[in-house]
Amino acid sequence: MSAVPSDLQYTTEHEWVTSGEPVTIGITANAADALGDVVYLELPEVGSQVTAGAVCGEIESTKSVSEIFSPVTGTVVETNDEAVADPGLVNQDPYGRGWLLRVEVVAAGPLLSADEYAALTAS
Repeated sequence: MSAVPSDLQYTTEHEWVTSGEPVTIGITANAADALGDVVYLELPEVGSQVTAGAVCGEIESTKSVSEIFSPVTGTVVETNDEAVADPGLVNQDPYGRGWLLRVEVVAAGPLLSADEYAALTAS
């Protein structure tokens, strides 16, 4: 399993989120590995509202379809069109070019530190 970047926060549903404004959201390398080859992304539209802990999109792989849960509440200000066009970026670079969306945050949901997420995924 790949290292967990220490500068991000995480959810128990395997999403990551940056600090700052707007925040960037993606899925972890652990999630990408478990999914297998990602073949399709359905992301919320720019301008739509997302709610912490609620489903905000779908990610489809050769193995399954999984929901994407928002780690924050706020307004979507950007989606990663490059990843929508080439979903394999999520597998190749989940913490970089494979990011999913950017959100102006009103409130954050329950988030884990890198150490807490690493402990969660080690079990």
